[in-house]
Amino acid sequence: MPADKVVELSGRQLRRLPLRVCAFGALVKLYLSDNRLSQLPPELERLQHLQLLALDFNEFRALPGAVCALRRLCTLYLGNNRLRDLPRDLCRLQNLRTLWLDANRLSRLPAAVCDLRLLRALHAGSNALRALPARLRTLRRLRSIWLSDNQLPAFPPVLLRMPLLEVIDVDRNAIRAFPSLAHLPALKLVIYDHNPCRNAPRVRPGVRRVGRWADDSPEPARHVLPSPEPAAPQPRPCAGGGGGVAVATTAAEAAA
Repeated sequence: MPADKVVELSGRQLRRLPLRVCAFGALVKLYLSDNRLSQLPPELERLQHLQLLALDFNEFRALPGAVCALRRLCTLYLGNNRLRDLPRDLCRLQNLRTLWLDANRLSRLPAAVCDLRLLRALHAGSNALRALPARLRTLRRLRSIWLSDNQLPAFPPVLLRMPLLEVIDVDRNAIRAFPSLAHLPALKLVIYDHNPCRNAPRVRPGVRRVGRWADDSPEPARHVLPSPEPAAPQPRPCAGGGGGVAVATTAAEAAA
């Protein structure tokens, strides 16, 4: 058994997990990143003390069932694989706090994610997501959500109903207009750059915005009428004559 209860096997070009690893029943962290793995043995289920499992940068098309049996997992790295969905049994990981799904082939957020009641950070960038499920709101512990480089055509409405979110990243999507986020009291950072938007999201004072027209750049002026050419001097009206009419130079003044 490794003295520090950690096994590091990243970058070994492994196609199979050595079965002897599954004999370390007290193992806490297992790093298998950057290999050529597409499956894992059922014996992995023996690692019931495992808290961190790194499977990113491999060749998984489906999540091995043995992973869903590791009930003490707190952190699971699945980024840069070929996943199109996740099994329903993922909901068995009720201690999961951080889930990385970046750079897979997800066209929707797997339903099981919404059952991970202790989840605090969800990384789902570089997929093909076009929407988020309304059930995401049930994740009351979620504090950060990372959705950059997807296909969201609009800001996900469910995020407006999650007042405890601290970080929202929707960089590199297809969002054309942002709603106000000023009602989210816990928000600290919103990243919205590289969208075809015409406005920056409104936020509470002290919230950092990253994108066009952020804190140090004004938003583009909208519906401003051109100022009239200076008029030639006119003779003062005779006493008792009618006053002049003021010209409205902006839409707001015209509507006043």
